[in-house]
Amino acid sequence: MDDLDKSLIGLLSADARISVATLARRLKVARSTIQARLERLENSGVIAGYTLKLGEAAREGRLRASVLVTIEPRGQAAILTRLKSIHEVEKVFTTSGRFDLLLQIACANTQILDQVLDQIGAMSGVKSSESLIHLSTRIDRAV
Repeated sequence: MDDLDKSLIGLLSADARISVATLARRLKVARSTIQARLERLENSGVIAGYTLKLGEAAREGRLRASVLVTIEPRGQAAILTRLKSIHEVEKVFTTSGRFDLLLQIACANTQILDQVLDQIGAMSGVKSSESLIHLSTRIDRAV
């Protein structure tokens, strides 16, 4: 990736809906150059897609939590399959340290969160879990 690619990704990170013509004007290159760069970045996997980032107004009313999970050895594949079926589980990360998985969960209320946590705790292969409810967002640099 060269400086033009980095600048292009920076502009798209700020506004994924920006037009190719506007990108070309801002970066002072031809539209065909931008189109070719975008195609190359997409094909190489640098750009995996274009998405929507919800603002606070859309996230209001959603209870968010991180759940740290310790699992039995060799139980990860089966647990991941079951976690995929729980709609409230937004993301699952593998981790290093004393926990094996970190789950990002979003629910409408504490009652649903409680049910989801019970489902996770009842899965065979789950040894233990620890829940952290998100109270407020202080910094959000996610693209």
